[in-house]
Amino acid sequence: MSNLKNMMDSLIARFDEQLLESLQIGEAANINAHSEPINKVYVAGLGGSGIGANFVAEFIKDQCPIPYTVGKGYGIPKFVDKNTLAICSSYSGNTEETLSAYEQMLETGAKIVIISSGGKLIEEAKTRGFDYIQVPGNWPSPRACLGYSVIQQLFVMEKLGFIDDSYKAQLKSAIDLIKFDREDIQKSAKQVADRIYDKIPIIYTTDRMESVAVRLRQQINENSKMLCWHHVIPEMNHNELVGWTEKHPNMAVIYLRNQDDYARNQVRIKINQDIISKYTDTIIDIYSKGNSLIERAMYLVHFGDWVSWYLSELKEVDAIEVNVIDYLKSELAKV
Repeated sequence: MSNLKNMMDSLIARFDEQLLESLQIGEAANINAHSEPINKVYVAGLGGSGIGANFVAEFIKDQCPIPYTVGKGYGIPKFVDKNTLAICSSYSGNTEETLSAYEQMLETGAKIVIISSGGKLIEEAKTRGFDYIQVPGNWPSPRACLGYSVIQQLFVMEKLGFIDDSYKAQLKSAIDLIKFDREDIQKSAKQVADRIYDKIPIIYTTDRMESVAVRLRQQINENSKMLCWHHVIPEMNHNELVGWTEKHPNMAVIYLRNQDDYARNQVRIKINQDIISKYTDTIIDIYSKGNSLIERAMYLVHFGDWVSWYLSELKEVDAIEVNVIDYLKSELAKV
C-alpha cells in the first residue's frame, strides 16, 4: 500500500511531461475526413476519461462552429447520426458505459474516433478500421491521465478543421508555467490542504471554468477519500446561495478565480463572500496564472491535484486505491 500511496505524487509531478508527450502523440495521429459532412460532435466518456471532454468543450466554444456535447452514460442521444463526429474516450478501453455507447454508435453511420490506451475499444478500432489515438497505458491511475484525454480531443478537432492550432502554443506556455512555478504551487497547495482537511470542501467558480471545479471535486473524492461538491457563478446565485442560512463551521468554501473573470461575476463573488462569511470562517481564493484560458485551467488543475494529494497525506489514506469502485464493478459483473 505504501508504494502505491507514494506513487500518486510522482504521477502528479509528471503532469508537465504528460502534456508535452500528449502534444507529440497528437501531432503524429492520423485522423481522416468523414464521408459525410459533420455538423455536430458527441463524446462518450466517464470519470477521468470523460472530464477531458468537458475541458475541451470550454476551450473551443468561442471558436468551434458546431455543437460539442458530452455524454456520461450507457446511451447516446437520438441526434447522433451519419453527420456526427462520435468520440469514445476511455483510458482502459474497457469502460462498461462507453462500450455500450460505442455499440449504439455503430448503428448510426457516425464518424467514430477512439481515444484509449488499449482494451476492447482499440481492438475494435483496428478491426473495423476506425481512426484512433492510442495513449500510453503504463499509468496506474486513469485520473492522472487528464492531459492525454484533453489534448488528443483537441487534435481530433483541429485535424478535422473545426478549430485552429492556437491551443498548441497555449499548452506549451502552460507546460513552462507549471515547471517554473512548481515549488510555489506545491507550497500553496499544502497550505490550502492544511486549512480544509477536517472540513467538507465546497468549490465555486465562474461558468467558463466549471470543468476545473469538477476536476478538483473528483480529485478530492478519489485521492483524498472525502465528500465534496461544487457549483458555478452566476447560476448558484439563483438557488444555492439561499441555502446559506445557518452556521456551517465544518465547511470550507474554495473559490477558483481568474484575474480577468467577467466583471459582473467578480462583483457577484464579492457579495457571495460577504454573505457566506457569516456562516463559515473558511473561505479561500485560489487565483489562476497564465495568459489564456487553457493555460489558466491547466495551472489550476495542477494546483488542485496537489491539494488532493496533500489532503490524502493528512487523512492518511492511499491516494491511488479506489476499492469501492472496484467492488462496484465486481458486483455489476455478477449481474
